[in-house]
Amino acid sequence: MSVHDRPDPHELAEAVREFLEREILPGLEDPRLRFRALVAANALGILERQLRELPPRRDDWELARRIRAGDVPEGALAEAKGQVEAKLRVASPRYLERYD
Repeated sequence: MSVHDRPDPHELAEAVREFLEREILPGLEDPRLRFRALVAANALGILERQLRELPPRRDDWELARRIRAGDVPEGALAEAKGQVEAKLRVASPRYLERYD
């Protein structure tokens, strides 16, 4: 059991994003401040998806070293494709919808 059980990092990011979207953004009239709050809410959404979706992965540096040396491990291409897909699900989920 962790010392920091609840709220977990995902719940914290979600709470702050929802606060910005529901309570702060509707009352902002300054366009520059509104834009910055939208950027912050979007960044928190990305963080939420990262915390929820990115799987742990093997040491990328070691994998790159092996590939450069000509020692490509079995399944390396599939793993790399999976990592790229996971990153896109976090950074730009709608991008993948075009290719499903």
